[in-house]
Amino acid sequence: MKQILTVIFTLLVLPTAAQPKMARFYDQAAQVLRNKVLAAADQALKEPPITVTAQTSTRSAGGRHDFFSEGDYWWPNPMSVDSPYIQKDGMTNPDNFVAHRLAMIRFSRIVGVLASAWRISQKEIYLKKAMEHCRAWFVDTATLMNPNLLYSQAIKGRATGRGIGIIDAIQLMEVAQSLYIMQDAPGMDLPALQKIKDWFTQYLQWVTTHKYGIDEMNAANNHGTCWTMQVACFAKFTGDKKWMDFCSNRYKTVLLPNQMAADGSFPKELARTKPYGYSLFNLDAMVTLCQILSTKQDDLWTYQTTDGRSIKKGIAYLYPYINDKTKWPFKQDVMYWNDWPVAQPALVFGAAAFDNQQWMGTWTRLNHFPEVEEVIRNLPVRNPLIWMER
Repeated sequence: MKQILTVIFTLLVLPTAAQPKMARFYDQAAQVLRNKVLAAADQALKEPPITVTAQTSTRSAGGRHDFFSEGDYWWPNPMSVDSPYIQKDGMTNPDNFVAHRLAMIRFSRIVGVLASAWRISQKEIYLKKAMEHCRAWFVDTATLMNPNLLYSQAIKGRATGRGIGIIDAIQLMEVAQSLYIMQDAPGMDLPALQKIKDWFTQYLQWVTTHKYGIDEMNAANNHGTCWTMQVACFAKFTGDKKWMDFCSNRYKTVLLPNQMAADGSFPKELARTKPYGYSLFNLDAMVTLCQILSTKQDDLWTYQTTDGRSIKKGIAYLYPYINDKTKWPFKQDVMYWNDWPVAQPALVFGAAAFDNQQWMGTWTRLNHFPEVEEVIRNLPVRNPLIWMER
C-alpha cells in the first residue's frame, strides 16, 4: 500500500509536461517494481544455466539438443493405455513432458529480471550473468538448443510435433528483448551476441517457412497472434525489417479485423473452456505486438479498421473485468479461474500509449510476480521495464 501511495503522490506533484509521456510511465513502473526486481536479480546471480540438454524424454522423436514438449490437453485413453492419447480441452495433463518448457520459462525469467535490474542500475554484473545463460542456450555446442520447434507439443500416438507448439517460443521473447536493449552496453560479449543473433536468424528462417510455422501463422485465434508477436520480436532483434513490416501489415489486415469483434472482444477466445484467461492472453499478445512494432511512421496504437476496431477498443473492453473480475458476464474458466488477473502487460503498455492513469492504477495494484506455472507461461511479458522507453 505504501508503494502504491508513493506512486500516486508522484503523479500528483510532478510536472508531467516536463517529461515525455512514455518516460513518465516508465518511471512509474520502475518505482513500483524496483525493489522486487533488484532482489530477484540478485537471486538470479546465483542460478546456473539449465538448457534442453539437462533432461530428455524417451517419447521425443528428436535428439538431445531438440526442444520437446507434449500437448497440454491430451490424456491416456482409459479404454487402452497403449492407444493414442485423447483430448480434454482446457484440462492440463500433469504427467506430460514439460521439462524443456519449464527450463525455457526459467531462462526467460532469469534473463528478463537481470536485464530489468541492469536497466535500473546499469551494473555490468547483471549483463554478464544474462550472457552466461544466453551462451549456454545459443552458443555452447554442448548445451545449446537447435533453432527450431519441430518436436513441440507432440501427442503420443498422433504427432511427433505440431504447428501449435510454436507458441512455446514466446518464452524466448524477453530473452531477445533483453539482449536488444543491452547490445550496445560496455562489457557486452559482442562475438557471442552475433552468434546469438545468428541463432535467431536461423529460427526465423524455420518458423516462417516450415509447414508448422505456416500453419501457426494462419491460426485464427491467439496462436496466430503469438506467431506474429514472436516473429516481430525476433525480427526486431536481428534487424530484419522485411519481417517486421510483414508482421505490422498482418496485424492491421488479418489479426485485428478477423479476431476482434466490433465491441472489442475476441469471440474465438470467448468460445473456449477458459474464456477469461484466453481473452487476457490474446489481448496481451496484441498489445505487445503494438509495443514492439509501433513507430511514428507506422503507429499500431492509433491504427483502426474502417469499422472502428482498434487495440484501444480491445483494452477498453476487457479493462472493467480486469479491474473487477466479478463483473465477468461469461462462464468461468475450467482451470486457474482464481489465479487471474495479474499485472497484465496490456494495462501498463496501454496506459503509456494512451496516457490512461486509470489503467495504470489497476496495473499497479495487481500481482507483478505470479508463481502459478500456468499463469507465468501465459504471460508473454513479465518484465515490462525492458520494453518501455525511458
